[in-house]
Amino acid sequence: MNKSAHNTLALNKPLTGAYIQLDDMIAARFAAKDLKLQQRRKALSQLAGPNKTNFRGRGLDFAEVRAYQAGDDIRSIDWRVTARTGKAYTKLFQEERERPMLVVTDQRQPMFFGSQCCFKSVTACYVSALLAWSALQQGDRVGGLVFGNEDQQEIRPRRSRQSALALMHSLLDYNQKLNRETGLAVDHSLRLNEVLSELRRISKPGQAIYLISDFAGFDNEQVQKHLFQLSRHCEITALLATDPMEAELPPPGFYTISDGAKRQSLFTGGKVRDQYRRQYQEHVQGLHQNLAKIGIPLIELSTTQAPLQQMLKYYGTQRR
Repeated sequence: MNKSAHNTLALNKPLTGAYIQLDDMIAARFAAKDLKLQQRRKALSQLAGPNKTNFRGRGLDFAEVRAYQAGDDIRSIDWRVTARTGKAYTKLFQEERERPMLVVTDQRQPMFFGSQCCFKSVTACYVSALLAWSALQQGDRVGGLVFGNEDQQEIRPRRSRQSALALMHSLLDYNQKLNRETGLAVDHSLRLNEVLSELRRISKPGQAIYLISDFAGFDNEQVQKHLFQLSRHCEITALLATDPMEAELPPPGFYTISDGAKRQSLFTGGKVRDQYRRQYQEHVQGLHQNLAKIGIPLIELSTTQAPLQQMLKYYGTQRR
């Protein structure tokens, strides 16, 4: 099998392992060529619900004025030139060539989980790399905010490969810090609130923000207020990292489980199973509804599916 065929095959497979590899994130630049972040699919727009954000894609730069023509938007009339010349003139605009993008990636303890192929934290890192490479290839400035259990690191947006690589090294660093014993006592709502507060400080109007997380701690009023304020000036896309075992317990039976310190037996049948499934469904439905209210679409990313194929449902054209 030649290298090209091997790469195509790999892109159609889910990720594996508990930790991300730097080589995989760097290699994502080839897959990112298939993503067209500037052209969000209609399916993604529908996820945002009936309430749209105030920000509408890329901004517009003033280009020139010309004589008014029938059908021109009267809101674009240049009244100063019109008053000076005595004839109606219209302002012409051109789309901005680039837009700063921030990739915000969750590497907290709840993300350190996976049951079949890879951990949620791994999926989040790889998708972050895909987004960064795609934006860079389309001429946008790329930056990010990677946050863990206790702190975060900001990468300021720049239109350079070095900025994308800096983001990936930060992702690698935070990902490698995760283990089964870290961050167990962290208040997830408080931590998410701190991160979004910091995001509001560093974000600029008109930026595209991609927030990749499992949204542990989202059920906090202050967290949702931060997202509302951000959505007023930025185009936010939320990406929910999920694992099948979060939605459904293993087949009914008795299982021994452990948190690394204690062990106990768990029965996965009957009411326990139904309650577990219902709680997860309510969590996801609540996320969709609350985000849709403020015009933020939510994309679900499963650890058991190839990240690129999941993203291509909303951006770009799938490989043949």
